[in-house]
Amino acid sequence: MTGILVIEDDASIRGAVDRSMSGRGHVVTVAATGMAGLEQVIAASPDVVLLDLGLPDIDGLSLISMVRAVADLPIIVITARDDRASIVRALDAGADDYVVKPFGADEVDARIRAVLRRTAVGAEPGPIRVGGLEIDERSRVATLDGVRLDLARKEFDLLLALAQRPGEVVTKRELLAGVWREPYGGSERRVDVHLSWLRRKLGETAQEPRYLHSLRGVGVRLVDPDD
Repeated sequence: MTGILVIEDDASIRGAVDRSMSGRGHVVTVAATGMAGLEQVIAASPDVVLLDLGLPDIDGLSLISMVRAVADLPIIVITARDDRASIVRALDAGADDYVVKPFGADEVDARIRAVLRRTAVGAEPGPIRVGGLEIDERSRVATLDGVRLDLARKEFDLLLALAQRPGEVVTKRELLAGVWREPYGGSERRVDVHLSWLRRKLGETAQEPRYLHSLRGVGVRLVDPDD
């Protein structure tokens, strides 16, 4: 059960997120302004903040810094600003992730799980294991059946991003945002090329996949080949 603070001035969106997240078993607190949200950060001690950038009393980017000053917790931006510059500014300001409106409740819930895995307070992240793959984020070492993989930096980042969501289809846009920090305007061909290189090092091909399974026009997922 996760404590979620929603800072959103649009009552319909605020209510929808409240209902959908509460329905998934989370404890939800809401605020319609930035300063009210900051007060709730202190009073409610949430596990994660969902933050709209277009608030009536304070710019969302400024609020990120203010939240960071009083609490160490993940912040997911929920915004209608879908231009690349706004997303980059939000990430640079300290946001852990972003979701562009309109969004689905399942996507938001998955993003919350992902940021909590990455930023769990006091947790010592251990290696992620998927089948014979083991990915250690701290040492940036990946092995396959006990043999170390010779991965370039972006290849490791790509594998890690997929391993953090095992079995889930991750879109190329999400990979561009998370691995290359290019949510908009980036070339999906870049993802295809790195996936091809990664497949080669995993001893598989797109035609005969084992770990990396592509869904045409959707994205790619990392699976245990023995499942």
